[in-house]
Amino acid sequence: MMRSLAPFSFRVAILASLPLFATPAAAQIARPSLESPIACVVGRTCEIQNYVDRDPGPGARDYRCAARTYDAHNGVDIRLPDLAAMTRGVAVLAAAPGRVVRLRDGEPDRSVRDAPFAPGRDCGNAVAIDHGGGWETMSCHLKRGSLKVKVGDQVKAGQPIAAVGLSGNTEYPHLHLTVFRNRVAVDPFAPDSGRGTCAASGALWSPAAGGALTYKAGAVLNTGFADGPVDFRKIDAGVTRPGPPSKAIVAYARAINLEAGDQTRVTLTGPQGLTKANNGIVPRAQAQNLLFTGLPRPVNGWPAGRYVGRFQVTRAGRTVLDQRFEMALPASR
Repeated sequence: MMRSLAPFSFRVAILASLPLFATPAAAQIARPSLESPIACVVGRTCEIQNYVDRDPGPGARDYRCAARTYDAHNGVDIRLPDLAAMTRGVAVLAAAPGRVVRLRDGEPDRSVRDAPFAPGRDCGNAVAIDHGGGWETMSCHLKRGSLKVKVGDQVKAGQPIAAVGLSGNTEYPHLHLTVFRNRVAVDPFAPDSGRGTCAASGALWSPAAGGALTYKAGAVLNTGFADGPVDFRKIDAGVTRPGPPSKAIVAYARAINLEAGDQTRVTLTGPQGLTKANNGIVPRAQAQNLLFTGLPRPVNGWPAGRYVGRFQVTRAGRTVLDQRFEMALPASR
């Protein structure tokens, strides 16, 4: 599949309608130690989609010299798997102690695939926190009406400040976190390394947060079964799972941050020897990739039992992703 996540510009003026920076707080600190900015488990209930772009030109390169970013992206994007997760609610957390200095609420939660965002409102609903010493964090794309703080509030690390939403310049629910040092956006994974370099130096994350945000060779965002062909929109909205009357059973997998030349494979096996597979090759670095395969309903109906899907990604002859998923069907009616 093509890279579908548009290279949206995300520069400093993301809260253009508000004063951009406040006077640093009185309590000065050398640098903050950042805790996880979101109440999810990376690898289970969320994934890192994009890192800070470290390429000084029109290209895109993250702090590991890979393409898990896009041109001029100035923050870290932590993505929820679908809209259902956003609806259930995932808290955005203060990454370090500080004082709320700016915020915005009222922007609608909708994908830019469906409606444009308001000019100057790329960040959507947002909270900016001054951590002292010239350090700030800004949390963007928050759910409308979910903000739990007001300007002037003192917050603690790990304190809920809002919920992940779909506001501003985005097409999927996620938290965009930008870290500023003296009004300049920096990479929290490598704040001491200059643009154009890939050396990780002086990461701001605490040991616990750094371990949870470990760099990956790609990730599986969604797997499951549907009763027909799927696409990104259907997965985001929630597909219809197959039952005994279904005309087809489709096994699907959506992966993110795959590399050019990756070989993908999804297989579906069921009772009585039912089996089908589909293979793909990733033509270029992709933000997200979807692969599915399906079986038509047998003449005598679906045999009862377990149906197993398996998604694999092979890179340079080595398996880098391998995930199994299954469901059970009762006897056909």
